[in-house]
Amino acid sequence: MIELFIILLIIIYIKWVIFTLFYFPLKWWVIKRTTCKDNLSIDISQSIETSNQSLLLQHLRRFLGNLFLSYYRYSIFQVGKIPSHYIRNFLYTNLYKVKIGKGAVVYFGAELRGSWNLIIDKGTIIGDNAILDARRGGIVIGKNVNIGSEVHLWTDQHDYNDPYFRATKSKVGPIIIGDRAWIGPRVTILHNVHIGEGAVIAAGAVVTKDVEPFTVVGGIPAKKIAERNHNLMYEFDGKTRTMFY
Repeated sequence: MIELFIILLIIIYIKWVIFTLFYFPLKWWVIKRTTCKDNLSIDISQSIETSNQSLLLQHLRRFLGNLFLSYYRYSIFQVGKIPSHYIRNFLYTNLYKVKIGKGAVVYFGAELRGSWNLIIDKGTIIGDNAILDARRGGIVIGKNVNIGSEVHLWTDQHDYNDPYFRATKSKVGPIIIGDRAWIGPRVTILHNVHIGEGAVIAAGAVVTKDVEPFTVVGGIPAKKIAERNHNLMYEFDGKTRTMFY
């Protein structure tokens, strides 16, 4: 019975054993991403001119790059399920290099991509199961922003007219969200969009263009439906956050 119990514990916690072993190599890989662009592809024209040994080294490098990228995506997704935002914030900032301000919280189940390009300022709330894809151009979220559950922020999208279905320059760009903006649940914000200070995005909206400060927008695509009070003074200090969520 003891042997079975030990085997069961190993099966349950094996991913965290692997996580511990990979912590420092993964941290090194993430730090490298902050100083250079990912390049996991091989230029075919150059490869033809190189020796077999060079080709082997390139393939090995690409394999290791894909291995770390895959594990990065898997591990940060698993970290999002840890039932403590204190632990999550520690790992997000120290391992995945997210810049998180004082009192900010990323709630349960969020998926962060391109974490080294993500800035979350103080007091901001990121809701359950949000996807923040900061890989192309980055995401900057201001102070005391409230982002609802299942919000999706995409800094790129495929160009359906491109022969290779790539994310071309016109389909790539940063997302910037101003202080005290309120992003409702299940909102989608696309690339190259600036949400102004105090703006409100109604639930389920799809934002494809900039939103003026203190403007309320909704619909698909999002359009102005109201104006918000300009005299906003509230601040989220994080002191009322539950410990295990």
